[in-house]
Amino acid sequence: MKRDIFQAIADPTRRAIIALIALQAMTPNAIAENFDTTRQAVSKHLRILTECELVSQEQKGREIYYSLEIDKMKEVDEWLEQYRMIWEARFDQLDDLLSTIKKQKEEK
Repeated sequence: MKRDIFQAIADPTRRAIIALIALQAMTPNAIAENFDTTRQAVSKHLRILTECELVSQEQKGREIYYSLEIDKMKEVDEWLEQYRMIWEARFDQLDDLLSTIKKQKEEK
């Protein structure tokens, strides 16, 4: 079952795992060392991230390394872009308002 990418990033532990493996591929044990949880819980998070295609697995000898599929994060960025434009427009409006208030104070 393929999960939605937003399900994956909704969980703070999975976001932390994404941040860890963004820099370098890691084994499940290496990832688990960064959390106060069981190795099995980390494996469950990794399975969800894999189902969402946010991480990929690579077998190296006896170890499996997980790495971030950065291109998949573009889906999140594209979704956020619509809101980024709204925020920027509102910030521009706020800048205009503050400039107007400042000019009015200078005129007095």
